[in-house]
Parts: sequence; structure tokens; C-alpha cells
Amino acid sequence: MLDKVVECVPNFSEGRDKTIIDQITSEIKKVDGVTLLDVDPGYDMNRTVVTFIGHPEGVKTAAFNAIKKASDLIDMTKHHGAHPRMGATDVCPFVPVSGLSTEECIQLSAEVAEMVGKDLQIPVYLYEKSARRPERRNLAFIRMGEYEALPEKLKKPEWKPDYGPALFNPRSGATAIGVREFLIAYNINLNTSEVKYATDIAYDLREKGRSLRKGNILPFYFRGQEVLKYQSAAYPCGSCTFIAKSMHKLIKHCSEWHNYDLVELLKVNSIDPEKAEGKSVKKPGKFKQCKAIGWMVPQYKRAQISINLTDYKITSMHLVLEETRRLAAERGIIVTGSEVVGMVPFEALLETGKYYLQKQGRSQGVPVRDILEIAVQSLGLRDIADFDIDKRVLGLPRGKENDLVQLRVQSFVDEVSRESPAPGGGSVSALAGALGAALNSMVANLAIGKRGSELVEEQLKPAAERAQELKDLLLQAVDEDTNAFNAYLAARKLPARTPEEKRKKEQALLDGLKQSVAVPLTTANNCFEVIELAYLTADKGNPSSVSDAGVSAHIAFAGLKGAVLNVLINLKQIGDRKFNQKMITTCKKLEAEARKKLNQVAKLVDKKIRLGEKPVPADQD
Repeated sequence: MLDKVVECVPNFSEGRDKTIIDQITSEIKKVDGVTLLDVDPGYDMNRTVVTFIGHPEGVKTAAFNAIKKASDLIDMTKHHGAHPRMGATDVCPFVPVSGLSTEECIQLSAEVAEMVGKDLQIPVYLYEKSARRPERRNLAFIRMGEYEALPEKLKKPEWKPDYGPALFNPRSGATAIGVREFLIAYNINLNTSEVKYATDIAYDLREKGRSLRKGNILPFYFRGQEVLKYQSAAYPCGSCTFIAKSMHKLIKHCSEWHNYDLVELLKVNSIDPEKAEGKSVKKPGKFKQCKAIGWMVPQYKRAQISINLTDYKITSMHLVLEETRRLAAERGIIVTGSEVVGMVPFEALLETGKYYLQKQGRSQGVPVRDILEIAVQSLGLRDIADFDIDKRVLGLPRGKENDLVQLRVQSFVDEVSRESPAPGGGSVSALAGALGAALNSMVANLAIGKRGSELVEEQLKPAAERAQELKDLLLQAVDEDTNAFNAYLAARKLPARTPEEKRKKEQALLDGLKQSVAVPLTTANNCFEVIELAYLTADKGNPSSVSDAGVSAHIAFAGLKGAVLNVLINLKQIGDRKFNQKMITTCKKLEAEARKKLNQVAKLVDKKIRLGEKPVPADQD
């Protein structure tokens, strides 16, 4: 069962006074079971984004304590900054990471909101997935008019907060709290100091879009001489030349022809669809789940497009960046790079790396770390500051410090050689299979992108990717095999003084033994797949690397044979005859098929070496 882990990313309206920031974050550090991941202050925005994770109760305590400390230290009557804001703690989102449902996280956010409203007398609005009114899902809607608009907004019934008093709190303002998808705070850097140029591009990107203009809109749209308005019996479409005779017909047209909800677009832009006459026509932006503004960052002496990607699975960093590059080029502007504020999910950066490898016609079947580095370089994430993958990527796959696969080769071999029974043949077999998979990936990648390989690349690219997956699975099995055996040894040490203790020990021993069978059997199956891939890479890969494909098959067969031996020897201590017979039959069949496939690979390799398909050096185009 997964541990329950929640991420919290509060944004505080202070980015200049380090003493204040440190006092706020110290409240988070004090809480057991909570880890402070990142503190990202912005001087010109006068705002700090803090990221921490932990178990739900710890995160709940840390969030409230940090909000309380911010309310003590930050005076909104004196606050000025480039970023939109409405409170000392402007927004406090929660993100379920693992082990708990969205509904559980929503309940957690409501509990924090109730505490903030009741104990601190701060108006709190629930937003995103926690919202209790549809219009409050959008943070931009809640924050309209910012801090300065709160005194009048709080007098209106429709602006009654979900928690806390409907009274203006001059010092702390108001706070939005809720559950959302992982938000990527992403800034794109431009080679200009003109904020209006950055804003012009931002309006084309963001889901909220912009007002429709005509006349002199190229290359800078904001220079359009006329802003079109909705008029009685004349309702222009923001996406084409169609003019409807009623708002109802325009709404239907936008849905059927352009696949967007005009009512939603108008409301986000503070326009009542029933009273739209005289208001500017709205043109939707390019990307869903994308918020963007332009601002100047004197520290960098350039303008930025500040972007919030509220669901990276719908709109990714790379797609926004490529569109920005296109829009910037039309305006004679160059994108110099970009930056991530706070953390970025592993999956998001991985997909970006794969996207650019595909654009370059390169194989995606390379180590995960290489793919992440391609993403960092392609996005230009080190343009204005360093980007450390180990510190900035949330969910980065990591081995445990004491894992066998973390050892140096010499240390691992020495560990195998000692008198302890583990690591033993099962771990060595898994490592052999991993080496075979790695060789397969190498042979495939040496051919991809080379002249004359165009006809086989569609087979070699997925082969390289699958080889990487098998390599990682088999490396995990190095430790899984040892861990399974150690669990069995631990079961042997359990007491058996009473009938109940004896029953529990027998069950633990049986479970340990069956796991000690399951792990090497999985290793054997994965090694078989490595042998199958070796035939493909030997057949389609670069002839100069055919010997490496042969080595891959032979070492993978050794891994398979070793894994099968580990299955069979562990069966001797299991009294379940039906289970044992099934395992024996499975292993015999698997070994026979593997030997047959190995012979096919060996014959193909020998033929290519002896008959001499003229080798092509691996580095030759």
C-alpha cells in the first residue's frame, strides 16, 4: 500500500525580505513528516513560491502554521509587486501525490480553509477541485481586481467567502485554498525589455485569450486600430469572420465550428453573456489550462512571459515553448530560454525530452537521465540560472542508497563473493539480463540516424525503447531477488512457541518462498524478451555491431538459465505440489524456447561475421 503523500505549494506575497521568508518556511521545517522541497522568491514579483510534501496531517499543520506566520509578518497595505495577488498568502494549493484520493485531498483543503477562516479571520475562497461554485474553480475569476478590489467585493452576496468573515482584512487580504492538478510555473525569456511585446504573445497563448482587433494587427496584435464590440443583432466570432444575429447563435457556432464554450470564455473575461452588448469581442487563446501574462524582470534585464500550466497533461511546456518561438519570430523577437519556478513533475520533463528526441529523428531508447537532460537543454532551462535535475524534478526515480545496483562494479562483485547467501545467483542473473538489454539498446541506437537506415528505423526505435525498459526492470530485479531471499530468512527467525505463532511462521515462510520463485521467474521472462530483441538488432542493426547483438543474446540466455535454476531450487521447499508442477512446466517450456531463439541469433550472427556483410564503422554517416 502506498504511503499517503500530499504536496502543498503556498504562494506568499513577499519576495524581497529574506528574514520574513525564512520565518515563514521555518514553520514548515518544524513539522515532523514534512519535507521542504523548494523556496523560490521573486524580487520583482514580490512573491515567494514554497513547495513542501509530507503525510496529510503534517502538511495540514505546516500549511496552517505558515499561513498564520505570513499573516503576522506581511502587511498587504504596503505590498507592491508585478504578480497578481489578493492576500498575504495569496493562494495555497494542495496536490495529491500518492496513496490518497482527490476527495480525501479536497477534505484536507477544506479543513485548512476552515481553520484559516475561523482562527485567523481571513476570508477564504475554495478554488479548482475544491470549489463549491462552478465560477470559483478558476483562480483568475476569484482574484479579479486583486487585493484592492476586496473591500467592495466582500460587501456583495455573490462574493461571500466559503470560510471566514465577509469582512475586509486590511493586513492579510484574502486567500484561495483548493486542490488542483500539479501546476507548472513556467517562464519564457525574451530578448526584449518591452513588456507589451511579452504581453502580446502571452495573450495569444493563454486560454483566456484577448479582445478581437482589426487593422494593423501584424506583427503586433495590440496595435490593432479598432477593438470590435458586440452589438445588437451583430455578434462577431472571435475565431473567424462569422457574424451571428444573436448571442445564442454565436455560442452555438463557437461550439460546433471551433470546439470551445463561449459562455465560459466570456465569464472568465468578466462579461455576462446576457449583457454582452458594448463589450469587446473575445478571441480565445491557443492553449487550454494555460494562464499567461507578460512582465519585466529588471534582475535579468529582459521581459518574460509568465505562464501557469494548470494541467501539464493537457498543455505541455514544449508545445507552449514552440508556439512562443513561432509567435516571437513573427515579431522579430528571439526566445533565449525558459525557467521553471519551483518543481516540475518527472513525467512532464520526460515527455518533453522524448518530444525533442523525436523531432531530431533520434531514438528515445536511451537512459532516462539522458532524456531529461535533452529536455533541460531544449527548453533552455539553464538560460538565467542553474537547473539541477536531482533537486528540481518531483518524482524522479531514485534507487535507495543501500541498493546493490548503487554499488560500483568492484564493490558488487566483492559483495557477491562473500560468505553471505545473498546477493547470489538470482541477482547475478538479473544483472546479466540487464547488460544484455543495454547492449541491444546500443546496437539499435548505433544504426538509428545513419545513412541507409531509414527503412529499418521504424523497427529499431521501439526496440531501443523496449530494451531500455527491460534494462531498468532487470536492474530493479537485482535488489528484488536479494530482498525476497532476505524476507524468507527473516521468516525463518520468527518464533514458533504457540500454535498461532507456528501457523504465522509457516505462512510467512511459504509467502517468502513463493516470492523467491516469482522474482526470478519474472527475470527469466524478461531475459527471454532480451534474446528476442537481440535477433532483431542483429538482423536490422549496423553490421559492424552484430557481434554485440550476439553477446546480448548469450548473456541474456545465461541470465535466463540462472533465473530458472533459482526458481527450481526454491521449489524444493514448497509443499504445494500443484504450484510446483506448474512452475516446472513453465520453466522447461521457457528454457526450450529461449535456447531455440538463442540458436537463431547465433546462426545469424555467425553468418554475418563469416560471410562478411561489409561492416560500416559505427561513427560513419
